[in-house]
Amino acid sequence: MTHNTTLGAAGEERAARHLALAGYEVLDRNWRCAEGELDIVAARGRVLAIVEVKTRTSTRYGHPLEALDDEKVRRLWRLGHAWVRAHPERARGLVMRVDAIAITGREPESARIEHLEGLR
Repeated sequence: MTHNTTLGAAGEERAARHLALAGYEVLDRNWRCAEGELDIVAARGRVLAIVEVKTRTSTRYGHPLEALDDEKVRRLWRLGHAWVRAHPERARGLVMRVDAIAITGREPESARIEHLEGLR
């Protein structure tokens, strides 16, 4: 695995633990379909959170969330709807939301974590 792949996987693991500690149930990780991949799908209360995780060792080339342009967010919404269609029983009664988690620091375990809820 490359450094970026290893860093990304560690960041996703940290993000999943962060969500669990915040009361979310992680329903799926690295879910793939023909249209692409979702990092994390989680639920809390009546919210179904489609969560994109961005992990960077620093902000030298910009904040991790700067990678989420309008097209990427629209793609996450499309993928979220695809997940709902594939899992109607798990999504029943939930309202979908797209979130992002940024992890910034050399070691994902101790890095700064930011959870941005409700991307449009």
